[in-house]
Amino acid sequence: VISLYTLDREGVFVNLCDLKTIENLLGRHGFHFSKSMGQNFLIAGWVPVEIAEEAQLGPDCGVLEVGPGIGPLTVQLAQRAAKVVSVELDTTLLPILAETMAEHANVEIVPGDVMKLDLNRLLDEKLDVLRPVVCANLPYNITTPVLTKLLDCRRFASITVMIQKEAAQRICAKPGMEDYGHFSLLCQYHAKCEVLFDVAPSCFLPPPKVTSAILRMTPHEAPLPPPAAEKPFLTLIRCAFAQRRKT
Repeated sequence: VISLYTLDREGVFVNLCDLKTIENLLGRHGFHFSKSMGQNFLIAGWVPVEIAEEAQLGPDCGVLEVGPGIGPLTVQLAQRAAKVVSVELDTTLLPILAETMAEHANVEIVPGDVMKLDLNRLLDEKLDVLRPVVCANLPYNITTPVLTKLLDCRRFASITVMIQKEAAQRICAKPGMEDYGHFSLLCQYHAKCEVLFDVAPSCFLPPPKVTSAILRMTPHEAPLPPPAAEKPFLTLIRCAFAQRRKT
C-alpha cells in the first residue's frame, strides 16, 4: 500500500511534507537551510507521489536519488522499488535521514558529492542486478553538471528529476526555438526528453523564486549519430553554439 507517511523515532506515522512535522524535525536537530546548496523542502504531499509515479518504478528497479533532503521523495521511491540509494552532500541532514528512513530497510544513504562519485562503481556495488533509474529533486545550482554526468554514465533506464522550469524547457527545446542550444542537443542526443508537469514555488519551504518542473529523460536504445561520430559531433555542436548571438 502506497502511503504519504513514514514512522518517526517514537513509532508515530508522520507526513514529511507536513509543515509542522518539518519544523519540529528540523528544530530538534538544529538544522538551518543552506542557500549555497539550494535547499528547498517539499510541503505539498502530492508532488513526491506524482514524481515517483512518473518514474515508472517496479520491484526490479534500483533507484539513485541525489539530494534527498529529509526524505519525502525517498519514502515514495522506497515503496515502489527494490532499493533506493540516496546521495546526500549535507552532513547535517544525515542524522535526520537516519530517523526518517529508519522504517525503510531498502534505503541506503550515501554521504558525499555525486559529482565526485564513480557512478559505475556505485551501481555495481549498491544496485547490482537491479534495473538502475534516477529519480530526484535536484539542487538547481548543479542541474547541468549532474545531468551531464548521469547521461554520460549510460547505465540508467530513465532519469526523472525536478529542476527549474526554465532549465527543463531549454533541455526540451526544438530547433528554431529561442531556448534551443548546445545543452538541448546534448541531452536530446542521449535521450528522449519531456516536461511532465510544473511545481509552483508555494510547494516548497522556503519557497524558491522560480517555478519548477518535472523532466523525464529516456535514453535512446542506440545513440544518434553512431558511436564513432560522437566525439566530432559533440565538438561541432559545442562550437556552433559557443557564440550564438553573433551572426
